[in-house]
Amino acid sequence: MMIQITRRALLGRGLVLGAAGLTAACGKLPIGKPPPQLYTLTPKSTYPDDLPVAAWQLAIERPTAPAGLSSPRIAVARQPLTLDYYAGASWVDDAPNMVQRLLIESFENSAKIVGVGRDGVSFRSDYTLKVELREFQAEYFASADLPSVNVRINVKLVQMPQRIIIASQDFRAARPAPSNRMADIVQTFDSALGSVLREIVIWTLRQG
Repeated sequence: MMIQITRRALLGRGLVLGAAGLTAACGKLPIGKPPPQLYTLTPKSTYPDDLPVAAWQLAIERPTAPAGLSSPRIAVARQPLTLDYYAGASWVDDAPNMVQRLLIESFENSAKIVGVGRDGVSFRSDYTLKVELREFQAEYFASADLPSVNVRINVKLVQMPQRIIIASQDFRAARPAPSNRMADIVQTFDSALGSVLREIVIWTLRQG
């Protein structure tokens, strides 16, 4: 009888120790990284008073971009031949989709064109704007301390339905960031991209 009691006691003690060990192990389980902070940019809304009114419709293609920029991650280049990303921060959408949306909204904000939308939607376009996102990153080339934001977009205005390129232009803006705070860097992206969007809208309306 004494042997049976001892075995039961040892068994109960083992169960208690096992449960305690499991609890301790659970306390050490990884809980995962916090989600990244999401950032968005704004469309342009200020234009010259003499901007012509468009009596035609425009389809804007989703921008093409290098694989490193076709991402919601915010790109940063510390050397001319490298590309990295800021940790813990992302755009609300991948960069090409975000630029396409902002470009459409910028055209709409001009109040000079009604027929503008994404390429492929059910409306007949007189022109298509082919867009290539060539640069969209913060760079530390000029200074190891503070980045400069580089935005470069090439556009081609294509007459439809003949699909004839009637004009092509490269637009670029570079802006120094005032600090390494992510909020300041994103604000610098907004300023640089806004300048490029404005010039694209003005150029396109005058070309058409």
